[in-house]
Amino acid sequence: MRKNIKLTAGVAATAALALGLSACGTSSDPSSSKDPAGAADKPLVVAASPTPHADILDYVKDNLAEKAGLKLEVKEFTDYVLPNTATQSGQVDANFFQHKPYLDDFNQKNKTTVVPVVNVHLEPLGLYSKKLKSLKDIKPGQTIAVPNDTTNGGRALQLLAENGLIAIKDGVGTNAKLSDITDKKGLEFKELEAATVPRALNDVDAAVINGNYALEAKLEPAKDALALEKAEGNPYANFLAVKAGNEKDARVQKLARLLNSPEVKKYIEDTYKGSVVPAFGAPQK
Repeated sequence: MRKNIKLTAGVAATAALALGLSACGTSSDPSSSKDPAGAADKPLVVAASPTPHADILDYVKDNLAEKAGLKLEVKEFTDYVLPNTATQSGQVDANFFQHKPYLDDFNQKNKTTVVPVVNVHLEPLGLYSKKLKSLKDIKPGQTIAVPNDTTNGGRALQLLAENGLIAIKDGVGTNAKLSDITDKKGLEFKELEAATVPRALNDVDAAVINGNYALEAKLEPAKDALALEKAEGNPYANFLAVKAGNEKDARVQKLARLLNSPEVKKYIEDTYKGSVVPAFGAPQK
């Protein structure tokens, strides 16, 4: 039975108060310690999206952590903002929910200093529909929902362009915005927070959904997607991340090794059957 703590955007105000207190550098704030490795006996608290991130961490906690001498606590967050602000403030020690383009954009906009530690997996972004059976069924006048955050929105538009549904300006790549579309081919677009896109499937003709949210919505990306990102050469591997300066925390290093272990590789492959794929190794610089 999962005993993780769930935090949602609805408790942002409470979390913000906690962030403010921890940012003052209390003794429990790992970022205030001059010797992060000195906290080796304390649980490593990791913020994570529920699926697949918290599931993978649960597997590590239940099967690998004790033998490695690691105490692990998982806090589930259902948005893409609080995990980084909580990591920056020291409310949590690390997070596991994001890819490098998103983190780079977040750090720049929020003046945070969160850094990746180790890549773990890739969740291919997909185009889904409850009304259409294939890409051929998408016609002018129909509406497609896309994530409204900078990196995932651009990634969604790139997926649509690669499948011939729109045309975008040369060179914009995954930084594309709706204003960069040069030919909508008669389609309309609805921008929504990434976490809410699956709930819009009944109201739009199709939607581009992040892999973790697709899984939470009981969609199987490898089977249900009308179009799916290719895994090979994909820059969107999800990784374990910490506040800069805490990379050498002994607990963080233990978790990084466990997340790149053969056991976790097998767990991901057996559990998600191609909807989530291992992507181990060092993150992009």
